[in-house]
Amino acid sequence: MNVLVLGAGMMGRAIGYDLSLFSSFDNISIGDKDPQTRSLAKEFLKGTQIKVIPVNADNSNEATKQFQKVDVVISALPYRFNYKLAKIAIQTKTHLVDLGGNNTIVENERSLFLKAKKNEVTIIPDSGLAPGLVSIITRDIVDHMDTIDTVKLRVGGLPHHPQPPLNYQIVFSPYGLINEYVEDAIILDSGKILEKKSMTEVESLQFPKPFGKMEAFLTSGGCSTLPYTYRTMIKYLDYKTIRYPGHCEKIKAFLELGLADEIKINLGGHAVAPRDVFASLLINNVPTNGEDVVLLKVLSQGTKNGKKRLRQYMMIDYYDTKHNITAMMRTTGYPVAITAQMIEDGTIQERGVFCPEEIIPPLPFFKELKKRDITLSISDRSV
Repeated sequence: MNVLVLGAGMMGRAIGYDLSLFSSFDNISIGDKDPQTRSLAKEFLKGTQIKVIPVNADNSNEATKQFQKVDVVISALPYRFNYKLAKIAIQTKTHLVDLGGNNTIVENERSLFLKAKKNEVTIIPDSGLAPGLVSIITRDIVDHMDTIDTVKLRVGGLPHHPQPPLNYQIVFSPYGLINEYVEDAIILDSGKILEKKSMTEVESLQFPKPFGKMEAFLTSGGCSTLPYTYRTMIKYLDYKTIRYPGHCEKIKAFLELGLADEIKINLGGHAVAPRDVFASLLINNVPTNGEDVVLLKVLSQGTKNGKKRLRQYMMIDYYDTKHNITAMMRTTGYPVAITAQMIEDGTIQERGVFCPEEIIPPLPFFKELKKRDITLSISDRSV
């Protein structure tokens, strides 16, 4: 089987690197329209058998020709591409895995279920970290408990060595970060799917040293389809982003000033969107490189055999200094690569459009993470 990764940025490189080490694909290619990005990818993947090729995903005819050459496509492109790519995948009978990141786009992809099934194609959006890994963890909770009262998903990508004033590091698109902060969060509460303001309900979380006390607050996107999938099985589910203490309060001040607004304003005769200014300020003034860390904690309560149980998952993943791979690349890119490999090796055989919690078996997935030195510790005890 052959595989094509679309997008040669940080996530695309991490996916390609993982595929080169762990998959059995006959040919692995990474496509991007930008020559500089391709050049960086070639340097990063030097020593592997991966081909880095020019591909313009904006051009449907060009994308279609590339899809016809492979069995699986992985989209590491911005989410706006994914619905169009899903339609091309069905047309060319090519499996597709993507990073998702937008509920509306994922809903559009899911509307293609019958067409995908008819053409014997598997499409899996939202296959990164959150959503993605947290979705599979939630599936594992459902598999292990008889009834579930709460599932609390907590994830954050952070600098290992924080610097003021925000104690943050840009680990993915600043526009994606702003979206998480301004769009409403979705929660599941007693069978009802509710929207709440992001950057609210700040709580404290404890992690081992050197992190200690952290904060977490509601943000959009991390739950994805989980509230809908488990509407009748989980009483309460929410997702919060982890940051160093004080981050939420500082960012909220910028948002209240209107720096995330998309409506253009006149500045010296130029029409400027405040959000563009904010994104530029973040890129120019907040670190974009350096050693990062990804923190994850999932807390769940429910019953098993009539007894109250507390089931907890925790992960702390660090920058790979040997291979210059960030923790965010590892914990977002590697799960996507594992998902594609599960299609390749026949672990995933169902056809249609599925989100990770619907189709990915948790235990084999966790074993694959362990092969990559991503340690997910699980504890289960009576309460």
